[in-house]
Amino acid sequence: MNELTGTLGIQYPIIQGPMGGGPSTPELVAAVSNAGGLGSLGAAYLTPDQIVGAVRRIRSLTDKPFNVNLFVGGYGSPEPIDPVPMLALLADVHNALELPPPELPAWPADPFPEQFEAALESNPPVFSFTWGIPRPGAIHRLAARGVVVMGTATTVQEARMLADAGVNAIVLQGEEAGAHRGTFAGPFEGAMVPTLDLVVQSLRAVSVPVIASGGLMDGLDVAVAMRLGASAVQFGTAFLVCPESGAPEVHKRAILAAGRDTTVITRAFSGRPARGLPNAFTLALEGKDDAILPFPLQNALTRPMRTAVGKRSDRRYLSLWAGRGVGRARSMSAGELVRRLVDETNAGHREAAARIRGRE
Repeated sequence: MNELTGTLGIQYPIIQGPMGGGPSTPELVAAVSNAGGLGSLGAAYLTPDQIVGAVRRIRSLTDKPFNVNLFVGGYGSPEPIDPVPMLALLADVHNALELPPPELPAWPADPFPEQFEAALESNPPVFSFTWGIPRPGAIHRLAARGVVVMGTATTVQEARMLADAGVNAIVLQGEEAGAHRGTFAGPFEGAMVPTLDLVVQSLRAVSVPVIASGGLMDGLDVAVAMRLGASAVQFGTAFLVCPESGAPEVHKRAILAAGRDTTVITRAFSGRPARGLPNAFTLALEGKDDAILPFPLQNALTRPMRTAVGKRSDRRYLSLWAGRGVGRARSMSAGELVRRLVDETNAGHREAAARIRGRE
């Protein structure tokens, strides 16, 4: 227990990362919260009605605190693009999958304003965001309702910006983290800071509690991060393979079979840098950055392909998001994983101290 766990109202400093696009089901969120951690709903791709419905479902499964997460950036104004090369490449894939030819979608509008109102209406105990910072009025409205607010940083500069914005805690996303990079103040290439280094550096710059996130998979990782000053640890890949996760089974099998870190940073699926396991589609887009459309257009354009192969257990064209700790993933229920992490943390303090001495 520490100041942050008290603020969040949770028993253990273990947070399930908000995995958008389906993995963080209400069942996964509730299972983690019921086990004493903080479950997180990745709501970035949900409609306002779906957000309200998902929160209602979570509340039917748990009376413990939980988190709702949204993207608060990334949806820029429409810009001139040449879609021909990408449409041609996808046409070959669609043909192989017996899908209709790809069609360039209209530029998606930023869903955050309406999503935020739905989240606010649902009044979650915790609200978190990534890819930017909401306008001050949004954070003030959350605070007025007693909602704990957390933002995501990938650099010390971003951590300072979040602290100045008035968040209650900062999730520090190290370069090892799976899925999309949360960088919003500068190019992502300059924000590839290892998780533990980012914890140490950020604690010198901000007084807000920080949460370590990225490549962490077991209780020893928790013990090390907390000895370095983190108030909690956030896990994504570790929970993605749980049975309560909504990730396609082919994605779960790919992670459990990985054995070691082969992950890459790619823009192939969404147009935004993200870490995952390589496959036929990432390889096909290597060296073709100019053909990749910006987010959210690339994300919308590849969605039919990803949806189809997810149902067919075909990993060649699926976004297999995973962090650098992928080789240590373990298959067990979410509740069992929380309990295992707690036991490992309690048993790992001496080894954690030795690891930290080795860093010095």
